[in-house]
Amino acid sequence: MSADRYGELIKLVQSFEQDFTKFYDKENREAGVRLRKHMQELRDYAQKIRDEVQQCRAEFAPKIERKKKE
Repeated sequence: MSADRYGELIKLVQSFEQDFTKFYDKENREAGVRLRKHMQELRDYAQKIRDEVQQCRAEFAPKIERKKKE
């Protein structure tokens, strides 16, 4: 699962590389609007991952219990 999430994250960031270039290098204002939208998508995706991590952490056995099993 982690490789899937990481791959999706990389793909998302790479998907708006063109708008980054257009905005910062070519000073295209419309690309800036799209870039802000992309950054919001990135923020939403990051929040989704944070929530998932928090949920998984709650399900993990405490370290003390894991050591006893070994």
